[in-house]
Amino acid sequence: MIVDNRPGAGGNLGTIAAAKSPADGYTLNTASIAFAVMPALDARAGFDPLKDFAPVTLIATVNNLQVVHPSLPVKSVRELIALAKSRPGQLTFASGGAGGAQHLAGELFNSMAGVRMTHVPYRGSAPGLVALVGGEVVVGFTDMVISLPHVRAGKLRALAVTGSTRSVLIPELPTIAESGLRGYSFTAWFALLAPAGTPPDIIAHINAAIATGFKNAALRERLAATGADAVAGPPEQLTSFLKAEMAKWAKVVKTAGIRGE
Repeated sequence: MIVDNRPGAGGNLGTIAAAKSPADGYTLNTASIAFAVMPALDARAGFDPLKDFAPVTLIATVNNLQVVHPSLPVKSVRELIALAKSRPGQLTFASGGAGGAQHLAGELFNSMAGVRMTHVPYRGSAPGLVALVGGEVVVGFTDMVISLPHVRAGKLRALAVTGSTRSVLIPELPTIAESGLRGYSFTAWFALLAPAGTPPDIIAHINAAIATGFKNAALRERLAATGADAVAGPPEQLTSFLKAEMAKWAKVVKTAGIRGE
């Protein structure tokens, strides 16, 4: 397998290239949350997630952490919500760029909690994490593996995990939903798709191969070490998942007035 990285335009360049490739099963597209969000961010995205691609399988989901700078006088999600309500617009949260996963996680929190924390975009998640550790911003929805060392060193305080279930990497930490914001769930995810028109028997063959591979305990453990949970399901599951994600994030984008960079 040859990995062809096509960075640029929030992943659009690679996605469009994959959509225009021959539908023969030899070119596949790896997608993340941006794939489902982009059409809501930009009507000129250049692709339709449902019409231009044939789903193969959801690969993995990844829990994030909700963290705060230690200077912030909160130790729980409930306390953060109460503080944010008492200081509308004054608390800041970092992201790796407008319309990115961390931004969406923060705006979903704003909307569901009825608070107004101010988004501060950085040129990538790494600069955003540096700013958070340095106290330039006070709240973050961060990559678990990267931010956990800072939590354990006391440079950040973890309040909760963002997904619907706890993480094996830090099982004592509750979810945001458990901590007072019922229904909140944000997970990063990765999926595999083929160009539209790829024959169903080819899709089935690739799907079965991935399902077999994910039965390997060493592979699942390696994914778990990165905070990822292996999923691997039928194409129909991915179709339903994409439709739900597109509807969920289109609402958040509209409510928050988010525009792609």
